[in-house]
Amino acid sequence: MTNPRKVAVVGCGFVGSSIAFSLMQRGLYSEMVLIDINHAKAEGEAMDLSHGLPYAASMDIYAGGYEDAADSALIIITAGANQKPGETRLDLIGKNVAILKSIIPEITSRNFEGILMIVSNPVDVLTYAAYRLSGYAPSRVIGSGTVLDTARLKYLLGEHLQVDSRSVHAVIIGEHGDSELAVWSGANVSGIDLDDFYQLRGLNAYEEDKQRIYEDVRDSAYEIIARKEATYYGIAMAVNRISESILKNEEAVLPISVVLEGQYGLSGLCMSIPSVVGKNGCEQVLEIPMNVQEQRALQDSARQLKEVIETLRLE
Repeated sequence: MTNPRKVAVVGCGFVGSSIAFSLMQRGLYSEMVLIDINHAKAEGEAMDLSHGLPYAASMDIYAGGYEDAADSALIIITAGANQKPGETRLDLIGKNVAILKSIIPEITSRNFEGILMIVSNPVDVLTYAAYRLSGYAPSRVIGSGTVLDTARLKYLLGEHLQVDSRSVHAVIIGEHGDSELAVWSGANVSGIDLDDFYQLRGLNAYEEDKQRIYEDVRDSAYEIIARKEATYYGIAMAVNRISESILKNEEAVLPISVVLEGQYGLSGLCMSIPSVVGKNGCEQVLEIPMNVQEQRALQDSARQLKEVIETLRLE
């Protein structure tokens, strides 16, 4: 039987431990199990987090095994090799698919009935691999997708326009990686089309600025990794946001990585697409309006991902 307020985090590196810390602070769950191949590391993280509980919500945090995660409502997989300076997310495929192949059977063999969220990179490829390896319904296997990239876009646009980034509505879709695209045709600031708002703020060079901001978003991870070797706070908050929508059945629209079954004329892969996120995971994949250039960019991103997926052995 699934415990709706229990979460498991697989992988206690920088990303996994930051996600655990973010979830603890948010107080979404009453129980959290940490799993790592280095059990002592998981124990240390659980101890460290638990010592802060007198200043947070009541919660049981402990290190455990896959048997302890079986009744979780959500299992978050962050285990995998880290992206190194100069390395793309796609460069991580071989190592991280092998790790995933060792993890998924541990979960499926224990009659897990909750939602599986992949955070490890390359997230779109690994989400599809998890879907194929698990045999779960598409709605139950999701990835963190471009939720973080979208936050980066909103932040940079807010900074440039000198408005609260929460008033900015724009989205990054496609691969969580180098072929991702910004859907500028639908971007707005509190309902005002972005190009109109740009003029209202007395700004020029709209097209040039859009390209520069997009490139800054796309290359953000490389810039952070070059400076501090890893990114983890931003993705922790993005995962927290997805988790909250699942737990509270908010039905928020978030660009998570989802299995495509004909949407946009695509199938046989996962991509980061705006989707309704609720208690059942991905409640609906949305086919959003895009201009011709954006449609072509999405198809190109899909082609690159499919080329990678076809090299994997997922039977």
